[in-house]
Amino acid sequence: MILYPAIDLKDGNCVRLYKGEMEQATVFNDNPAAQAQAFADAGCEWLHLVDLNGAFAGEPVNAAPVEEILKTVKVPAQLGGGIRDLGTIETWLEKGLSRVILGTVAVENPELVREAARKFEGHVAVGIDARNGMVATRGWAEETDVEITDLARQFEDAGVAAIIYTDINRDGAMQGPNVEATAALAHAVSIPVIASGGVSSMDDLRALKDCGAPLDGAISGRALYDGAINVPEAAALLKG
Repeated sequence: MILYPAIDLKDGNCVRLYKGEMEQATVFNDNPAAQAQAFADAGCEWLHLVDLNGAFAGEPVNAAPVEEILKTVKVPAQLGGGIRDLGTIETWLEKGLSRVILGTVAVENPELVREAARKFEGHVAVGIDARNGMVATRGWAEETDVEITDLARQFEDAGVAAIIYTDINRDGAMQGPNVEATAALAHAVSIPVIASGGVSSMDDLRALKDCGAPLDGAISGRALYDGAINVPEAAALLKG
């Protein structure tokens, strides 16, 4: 398993939200590139970036700090938020992004995800954000009647590199991840699954590692900023 430190971008700053609420944002660093470098220096293998404003706007908003991160840090990065067409995907990959995460468009235009996965093989992931088992879109502001597993199975043979599953009610709440739902999703599809939302301690990482499902990795944000999780220790645990 891989540890993915999260850098969530709002108004150019590195923040963490509480349960996806934009008005409940805590700024942890006003220099996202410096934060990214700190994670890289600590030994992380990947970075998980989210353009929070972009998720609501439906187009990139925090492009400048993302580009600065890509110029500064050598470890691969994945980005979600406001990526909803092939042109935007291609632009980001040309700028050095290793993987784009498609969330809202996976629900609203699944054929575009399949086309992107074919055209940019290995560089397209699907972000499934859910509240109470149902998928939410457009920056988590709109809830759908689509179930997690039903959406994931649509892309089983599409060549998607990974599924990032986020339990919104756990995100930023420091209450632990939804291990059961994450494991169930990983058992239901052959696509690699990355856990997100609520990963707040080394015990949480152990629980995900030992859940019995072949998870690809875990994303953590607030716990890294608060010091509850140490990057080198966590990376070693997940690799061990």
